[in-house]
Amino acid sequence: MLTITERTIDDVTILDLDGSIRLGDEESRLRETIKGLLDAGRNKILLNMEKVDYIDSSGIGALVYSFTTVRRHGGQLKLMKLSDRVQDVLTLTKLLSVFDIFNNEEEAVRSFM
Repeated sequence: MLTITERTIDDVTILDLDGSIRLGDEESRLRETIKGLLDAGRNKILLNMEKVDYIDSSGIGALVYSFTTVRRHGGQLKLMKLSDRVQDVLTLTKLLSVFDIFNNEEEAVRSFM
């Protein structure tokens, strides 16, 4: 199960993710949330991955899809506070270098300015 909590600092939307990102509802929920933000004109998005305990290949696909979709809308999608498991998967898939990744929320929000 994936819970997504939305909050805003300045004009950056932070999505606090809690749970797993896997094939099915979780992966769809993430894509739909990102699409809703873009439809509302909000294209500075920070995903807080601190409480993501599992991610499968569909979850990775959802991250890449979200990243490219946000970029096509002239925005940026960045990641924050990767759990060890997520960091391992992104390293293994060679995607670690694709995303801007931060350990500190204040730094991450400032990077959008």
